[in-house]
Amino acid sequence: MTEKTYEITLEKHLYGGESMGRLPEPDNRAVFVPYALPGERVRVRLIFQKKGFARAELLEVIEASPERIEAKCKHFGICRGCSYQHIPYEAQLKAKAAILRDQLSRIGKIENPPVHETVPSSELWNYRNQMDFIVTERKIQENDSPNLIYLEECHLPAPAINAFWEDLEFGANDIFERISLRQDVAENLMFIFYSDNPETPEMSLEDDLSVVHVNNGEAIIMGGDDHLVNLLHGRPFRASPTCFSHPNIAAAERIITHLLETLSLTTKTTLLELHSGIGSFSAFLAEKVDRLVCVESDAAACDDFAINLNDFENVELYQAQAMDVLPNLDFIPDIILVDPPVGGLGRHTLDGILTLGSAELAYVSRDPSTLARDAARLLGGGYQ
Repeated sequence: MTEKTYEITLEKHLYGGESMGRLPEPDNRAVFVPYALPGERVRVRLIFQKKGFARAELLEVIEASPERIEAKCKHFGICRGCSYQHIPYEAQLKAKAAILRDQLSRIGKIENPPVHETVPSSELWNYRNQMDFIVTERKIQENDSPNLIYLEECHLPAPAINAFWEDLEFGANDIFERISLRQDVAENLMFIFYSDNPETPEMSLEDDLSVVHVNNGEAIIMGGDDHLVNLLHGRPFRASPTCFSHPNIAAAERIITHLLETLSLTTKTTLLELHSGIGSFSAFLAEKVDRLVCVESDAAACDDFAINLNDFENVELYQAQAMDVLPNLDFIPDIILVDPPVGGLGRHTLDGILTLGSAELAYVSRDPSTLARDAARLLGGGYQ
């Protein structure tokens, strides 16, 4: 029996690289299609259904959008690493602004959200200083698994990583399946492999390569350095293997510049920073304020923070969960800066922020949907 297919016209971009259309009447459910563009007439097959919507696989583009271009990478449309290679970069920037506006309106219930033009990246290719890979004993072909492909090219990693990863060879092993490659400002490379097995495998190591085995969150240094160093606006930052560091340095610098230009920073300001990480933002804010109080739960990040901000006397760091610190503060900060992970701020953290009632709040987000969700609660609590 042949699976049923549908011809639909797509209407708008959605977060995550999909476009939305509707199934034919009388169904009329919203259907989300990856690797397709608004205005295109496409043939699709449903792969997931719920009462209010469905997800579909793109089978054929019947009428292509005039914006559609050929993707740079041969794996685009199969690998999930990129979403927008089929449209020019200028169109990508407009699509991202439209997506953010849609998320803030639909999830955050913000009428006419004041979304500015998207700030472009200075580099379109080979900008990432860290990449994660899945390791297999043999080459996985594209049709062997719906979730795993054998990579023959990737245009995202920085040059030193790109030159290295293709030469990696692994025999059969039951120790690890996931690796991460990181590169610092001096193009030093760190090879990190993750495993639930505490046994450290035998490996032939290159002299100029740092190798780290991460087991249950603990980093075991097998060779080389125990950290990398990157520059942000000319300032060095140490980052340990298990700590978050910005994969796009130029973009991170643009965020820092925006914060410095936008926040009301004076020599009398008290600023509270939640999820401060290794101090990538903190070091630049500390120079501008009277008092900077930072909160970070990860022990390794706190160790890096202490080194990265060692020269400041007006900085305090608490190793704790933000929701536990907020109710116990004995001061009201003039400004709160939050930089949460993809999942956004938890309800208790949001409640703590609203209870403090600081005059100014900055939210650096990694996900427009969780930003919109949190923004709805913050707006309901009195912020504008």
